[in-house]
Amino acid sequence: MTTIRSARYESFTEGLAPYWTQTVLGTGSLSLQDAALRMEIQSLHKGHYADAQIDDYGKLARSAFPWRPPLRMEVRARSSLPAATQTSTISTPDILRGTAGFGFWNYPFSVRGDLLMLPEAIWFFYASPPSNMALVPDIPGWGWKAQVVHTMRPGAFLSLLPTALTAGWGLLTQQTQSAARWVQRLSGAHEALLTTPLEEWHTYTLEWKSSCADFWVDGHHVLHAPQPPTRPLGFVAWLDNQYAIATPQGHFRFGTVMSETEWFEIAALSIVPLI
Repeated sequence: MTTIRSARYESFTEGLAPYWTQTVLGTGSLSLQDAALRMEIQSLHKGHYADAQIDDYGKLARSAFPWRPPLRMEVRARSSLPAATQTSTISTPDILRGTAGFGFWNYPFSVRGDLLMLPEAIWFFYASPPSNMALVPDIPGWGWKAQVVHTMRPGAFLSLLPTALTAGWGLLTQQTQSAARWVQRLSGAHEALLTTPLEEWHTYTLEWKSSCADFWVDGHHVLHAPQPPTRPLGFVAWLDNQYAIATPQGHFRFGTVMSETEWFEIAALSIVPLI
């Protein structure tokens, strides 16, 4: 039986607690600045990977990940640059590049010997072009989002064949409406595109219950997602220069983007189990 840790509060004023795994790759760095954790990437060229990250699962088997519903998470966050918008492209200047965010996931691509899994996530997630992870119809595959992904659920695998068939049809005809609906059924995704200026301090709140997940920004409700994951997940906050493409037309690609120096900060983090 999984043991759930007690409430966690972080003010980032006196160093990082020992339960955090710190990851810095490439030009990535972690530092404490004005009661905030700054995850920073120095300028780098395409083809070079950089990551700045903390998590609380780095030394744990997936079965021992510390968080499951019901709980409430609250984080203040900002970035050095604005988020990409619906009209942004890979050449749009002065936007945050790569991916960033904070929340809970199952670390599906484990390198510690755990079996690879399909992704499960409940988090605030950002991606810039050329990322195009089109999981929900009529919502861009990039941008600053509240997001739930729940692929490890009963019945999800029944969507594999229809998703593949409709994706093939979409690749041939460019008619992707059916494929988009099947992609959402397969991924169990729910999303809301956020218009909150990413470069300003805002308070992001998540309540994760067994029956639903709800998201708020500065007290304004932005997403209600039924049937979220209930498996144990780990907390992560990060900034990197990756991109991922997965579209209803059957396009799949991963890589890195060129970026200038940029950073993503979190402050006043709390995770509180609910009774």
